[in-house]
Amino acid sequence: MNKGSNPTPKSPLRSFTLLELIVVIVILGILATLGYSQYGTQVESTRVAEAKVMIGTIRQLATEYYLKYGSLDGISNSDVGAVSCSPATYYKTWVSGSDPSFRYLAAGRCTSGGKTPNASREYYVVMNYYPSTGSGVFRCYYTDDGSSCFGMPH
Repeated sequence: MNKGSNPTPKSPLRSFTLLELIVVIVILGILATLGYSQYGTQVESTRVAEAKVMIGTIRQLATEYYLKYGSLDGISNSDVGAVSCSPATYYKTWVSGSDPSFRYLAAGRCTSGGKTPNASREYYVVMNYYPSTGSGVFRCYYTDDGSSCFGMPH
């Protein structure tokens, strides 16, 4: 027997218990769910920029109509290039209203029939357009409860 060598005791193996692993998995699941919902909201809010561009085009065509006829009476969706939900767009657009001083220029998020992914909740981005001054104010609201969306006024 060697007097100089002492056998080293084996260190006990440390491992996680099943309960600790389950707690970690649950926490990660909660964080992933929160992150995914925030991601979806952020993506959708960036799509509002596309709606604003579409409304801007409608606004330009409505201005041309107003300059040509001196009024927006009789303006139709075809006059402003309005579109329906299709695989090429996230929004349907239209012009509406009968007040001679302004019109609603609108884009509604497609919940079916539009470019995928379709929205799970429909909302409208609307501009109150005043042709005599050329001014307009953007608003956004959900159609199911009327609440404002994406930090824009209702």
